[in-house]
Amino acid sequence: MLTAAQGGGKPERVVSDVTMKRGEMRARFDAIAEERLRWIGRNRHYYDELARWLRANIPASDSVLEIGCGTADLLATLPNGDKTGVDFSQRMVSIARQRHPEITLVVMDAEAMALRRRYDHIILSDLIGHLPDVQGVLEQLLPLCHKRTRILINSYNHLWRPLLALAERIGWKMPEAMQNWINLGDLRGFLTISGFEMVRSHHRMLLPLRAPLLAALCNRWLVTLPGLRLFGLIQCAIARPLAIDHPQKPSISVIIPARNEAGTIESAVRRLPRMGAFTELIFIEGGSADDTAAVIEEVVRRYGDRYRLRWARQRGEGKGDAVREGFAMAKGDIVAILDADLTVPPEDLARFYRLLVSNRAEFVNGCRLIYPMEDEAMQTLNRIGNKFFSLLFTWLLDQPVRDTLCGTKVLYRRDYERIAAIRDQLGSIDPFGDFDLLFGATKLNLKIMDLPVRYRNRSYGTTNIDRWRHGWLLLRMSWRAFLKIKQG
Repeated sequence: MLTAAQGGGKPERVVSDVTMKRGEMRARFDAIAEERLRWIGRNRHYYDELARWLRANIPASDSVLEIGCGTADLLATLPNGDKTGVDFSQRMVSIARQRHPEITLVVMDAEAMALRRRYDHIILSDLIGHLPDVQGVLEQLLPLCHKRTRILINSYNHLWRPLLALAERIGWKMPEAMQNWINLGDLRGFLTISGFEMVRSHHRMLLPLRAPLLAALCNRWLVTLPGLRLFGLIQCAIARPLAIDHPQKPSISVIIPARNEAGTIESAVRRLPRMGAFTELIFIEGGSADDTAAVIEEVVRRYGDRYRLRWARQRGEGKGDAVREGFAMAKGDIVAILDADLTVPPEDLARFYRLLVSNRAEFVNGCRLIYPMEDEAMQTLNRIGNKFFSLLFTWLLDQPVRDTLCGTKVLYRRDYERIAAIRDQLGSIDPFGDFDLLFGATKLNLKIMDLPVRYRNRSYGTTNIDRWRHGWLLLRMSWRAFLKIKQG
């Protein structure tokens, strides 16, 4: 008889079967607890790769929860001070407490979580393949998340199923019970129906054997290449909760770097939409040869009573430096970049604002390559360069980014401050400011989303971009991003 017909619950048989399987799994993991350390030691290169991935994606200052922690040896490799491990095997947790007394360890079923706090990062390592109810466990995570929580999930690539079965038979791998073989597409679906969104995903480790030079070639380089990367043993995914948790009307600061743009300054002020609790507009004047500085000063004097206007003379050089100076001055909850040439209409910033505040994105990037452009808006070589860097950066960032060179970008100021804190780690040489933000947002696993805009001809002045010199800089930056992100 189905209780669903009487009270909306699950059929009794389904509940009974799931409970039975869970009990069998608990007994099995209790039985193999003593052997687990031996198997970890035998496959140390596999667990070292998992630890490297986790350390690359979890800041040491953040709180961490691992569900299905076993003996907590993977969790122990993280430098974080606030670590909690949960496992349903009493014997596994007993061993973990003896080995790692610095970690908070709890005996608890993943499908009946009773923790009373929220975490910055939640790890499900080699767990989803064993779960009788994947959706049920993912839904249990929602009360443990805040808006910036990231879920890190790894499992075996189903293409390796025959080789893993062989490894078990010849004693190279710990024998496993029957598993769910869930690919990344399946996992994306489970996350969606459970209230989460996949931010990034990729495969790791082509060669899970101790072969120093060959393993380094396969697992650091070849596994990143299109085609080959689909055959990595480990499939990794990073997800975020979709719950909305933000001020009702967050304020916004719009930064306009301006060099030789005197003819567009007043238009930028008059056309900029008013958004949120307040809209702040900050001009950073970059040593113009025309009267840009004088025009900005006059506009601030004339419109200062009606709008929140501020300006400063740039101390350094380049647009990237101007963006950073403007962000340092910003008071709004959200920060935005708008190019002073107004080739992207200021009115479009309202769309960027709505997309960010709705939590459908955490970093909104303008895309000029969807709508038709006016005839002189972008030269042919610039268009080709944009297409090339679009493909390159989509591969580097594991998120689709069609127009890396569009100057209009919007994100929360608190996220920018986190990006600024790790800028030195990424070793950027960015002269524009856009790529520091894209690389940093990727390193923090923010959800990046393109927003199509209509790109206009310049109405005043000429571009400050040198396509050859700056193109070479972009290639150098791409190489550094590969080393810091793809090799992380």
